[in-house]
Amino acid sequence: MTAPRVLLVAPDRSYRTGAFVNAGNALGIQITVASWGQTPLALNQGGIRIDPRSPASSLPRIRDAASGVPFAAILATDDATVPLAHEICLELGLPTNEPSALQASTNKLRFRQACKEKGITAPCFMVIEPQAPVPSNIAPVEFPCVVKPLSLSASRGVIRCENQEDITKAIPRVRTLISDEDSKGDQRVLIENYIDGDEYSVEALLHNRELKIIAIFEKPDRLSGPFFEETIYVTPPRIPKRTENAICSALFQVASALGFREGPVHAELRLAADGIHFIELASRTIGGRCGRVIEFLTGVSLEAIVLANAVGQPIQSKQQAGAFGVMMIPVPCAGVLRRVEGITAARKVPGIVSVDIDIREGHRMVPWPEGGPYPGFIFSRGNDATQVEASLREAHAKLCFVTAPEIKVEVT
Repeated sequence: MTAPRVLLVAPDRSYRTGAFVNAGNALGIQITVASWGQTPLALNQGGIRIDPRSPASSLPRIRDAASGVPFAAILATDDATVPLAHEICLELGLPTNEPSALQASTNKLRFRQACKEKGITAPCFMVIEPQAPVPSNIAPVEFPCVVKPLSLSASRGVIRCENQEDITKAIPRVRTLISDEDSKGDQRVLIENYIDGDEYSVEALLHNRELKIIAIFEKPDRLSGPFFEETIYVTPPRIPKRTENAICSALFQVASALGFREGPVHAELRLAADGIHFIELASRTIGGRCGRVIEFLTGVSLEAIVLANAVGQPIQSKQQAGAFGVMMIPVPCAGVLRRVEGITAARKVPGIVSVDIDIREGHRMVPWPEGGPYPGFIFSRGNDATQVEASLREAHAKLCFVTAPEIKVEVT
């Protein structure tokens, strides 16, 4: 029996590529990587280089690569490759989400518009064009409100505004960030009502339109602004079973209404006084290294679960006892890193699985809303979510990031 073959579409130097390749090897799934790096990543069936200036121009090469042993599925590793993976699926006649889901997954304005069109609960919103002046009236949006870019993840560029003065400062700030990130991207800015409530994240999979929940993450830190840097995720969440069921049911309804049909789904939502409000739905897995928590929870890596789902292959996973969590270490201040103290002490805290510091000496540290990436991650496990959260906070308290001011030099 021929092993199933999957095309993995990945940006240059994506940290997820290796994880998917390792998972494919363990499952007996052949992985071919299509990437826009300088050279193709030659794995089992040879890599395919994508021209970053014209991704669609790579479709003929991908079609040729599929002519011998067809691909069973196409997977995108990151937000940046979701649109191209969708195009490839259409080109090869493979199952994929509807175009409406692609738009809602990659554009916050289109997500809000689609929710409104389908009668899905959503806040009032408005969009500001790139060259338009800062509005003096944001009705029907009310204060407090949130200003955000149409793309970017991890809450970058998201700012809560209490009044007109805040709006006047926030919109230019978000526009600068958007321009710095991608001068050719969508430069519009979204303004919407602030949704008050506890925030949760959901990892799920779709196959043949059937939804399977992998995990619901609680975010115990109150994300109330003015910026929304995420910190702690714990699972299982400390909510009643009926609330879990309501979240699962609402996610299925929203995903179905917006045309999500196949592959991973990452959802962000808030439990408000008037019900469940979805902040976003993305056709990808959770960002950063947070996916490691899925392996603690199920005994199987997130990448293996996604790959097996894509090819319709059963996979043996088992819900592990206890609770699990991760802290995305907040950026403490702006500056240039000199050293990180207290790592050994943090690793000795009971319940801590690992403390991974990604940032290195000499790297810039940029706080939210412009910020990113996180300096590192702390992982924990325990008997329950309360114990896990306490371990994460204790370990984080032992870390000290020593920085120096950033000196800007102008060359004339």
